[in-house]
Amino acid sequence: MSHVIEQPVEARLVAAAPRMATIPATLHYERHDPFAVRMTFPAPATLEGVDVCWTFSRELLTAGLDEQVGHGDVRVRPYGFDRTVLEFHAPEGTAVVHVRTGEVRRFLAATADLVPVGMEHLQLDLDHDLAVLMRDAC
Repeated sequence: MSHVIEQPVEARLVAAAPRMATIPATLHYERHDPFAVRMTFPAPATLEGVDVCWTFSRELLTAGLDEQVGHGDVRVRPYGFDRTVLEFHAPEGTAVVHVRTGEVRRFLAATADLVPVGMEHLQLDLDHDLAVLMRDAC
C-alpha cells in the first residue's frame, strides 16, 4: 500500500469578474505527516508563475465540508449542495476556490483508509524526532 495519496481536483477560481476560471489543483496526503493535507496549484495557475502549495489540517478540511471553519490563512466552508469553498489568505491577497465536495470526500476517505482519523499519532516517531532535536542542541 502506498504511503502517499495524490488526487487531482478541478478548482474554480472566484475572481472579481463574473467568470470563474477552472484551474487544476492536487490534494496531497502523506502517512509520515498524518495531520496535514496539502493543496498544490501549478505554476501556470498562479500569479507568481511558480507552483504554490498550501498546507493545512485534515481536520480543518473535514469540518469545512459541513460548516464554516478556519480563522487564519486557510478557511473552508460548504457552498450549496455540491461545492466546498477554500479561501487562501496571504499578504499578496486572497484566493478563493470552489471544489466539488464529492472530490474532497473521496480524497478524505482515501486518507482515512491510509491513516484512520484518531490514529494519526501512531504514525509519528517521537523518540526519533526528539533524538534529532537533542543531537542538534549539543
